[in-house]
Amino acid sequence: MSTIVDWYKDVINNKCHPYTQDWFLVSGPGPLAVILVTYVYFCLSAGPRYMKDKKPYELRKTMIVYNFVQVLFSIYLFYEGLMAGWLYDYNYFCQPVDYSDNPKSIRMAKIVHFYFICKLTELLDTVFFVLRKKSRQISTLHVYHHTLMPVCAWIGVKFLPNGHGTFLGLVNAFIHIIMYMYYMLSSIGSHMNKYLWWKRYITMLQLIQFGMIFIHTIQLFFNGCNYPRPIAFLLLLNATIFIYMFGSFYVENYRKRQRTQTKDEQINMAAKKVE
Repeated sequence: MSTIVDWYKDVINNKCHPYTQDWFLVSGPGPLAVILVTYVYFCLSAGPRYMKDKKPYELRKTMIVYNFVQVLFSIYLFYEGLMAGWLYDYNYFCQPVDYSDNPKSIRMAKIVHFYFICKLTELLDTVFFVLRKKSRQISTLHVYHHTLMPVCAWIGVKFLPNGHGTFLGLVNAFIHIIMYMYYMLSSIGSHMNKYLWWKRYITMLQLIQFGMIFIHTIQLFFNGCNYPRPIAFLLLLNATIFIYMFGSFYVENYRKRQRTQTKDEQINMAAKKVE
């Protein structure tokens, strides 16, 4: 047991990035663990029990403001990710972690930390689903995604707050600009539905996102890049799991539904001919 404790202390205190180890919620995994356990417990147990005999909260204005703020956060993340490295300086084939006090490296570290904070604020997505009694939206994919992303972001800001792995945050920020824009418009009211025909394409973009991350990461195993292999493996595993889960979601919610609608239309046309 003492060996495990010593290993843990060594990883947390000695293997971390020297400039981020004391930043807000970064020093150790305890605070994040408490937040995520509370999140899962509320969304899957306490919240639904609390709302069982209550009418769903409308939260329309809250949702509009929340989604608008998330759009602004995502725009800022995307811009800073480009300016801190990916637009001019970073190598898309191999970008090692910089442990120096290079101003651009510190700038990227700060944006990775902000990305981590954003992943925590996005937990409110599920909280709002619970309060609005949108239980169908609280899928295994949704809860898994929102629980895992803060963990990945914490590992990033704690140990590798710049370099190759930050590409994930850049792409994710771009997708979230579109996604939260959709959510904001849908929160305005049902009269906006006629302008929101592009919902299915958000899932397609998410699939493309993880496909890009998969390709961007797998090359590290073949090009001799000086980037930590365990982290590269975790990024690859994470991308693979999400490709499967989002792919299954897309097939189940769009492809099968489309085939069912087409079949119903054919039946209705046949019935009209008989009449």
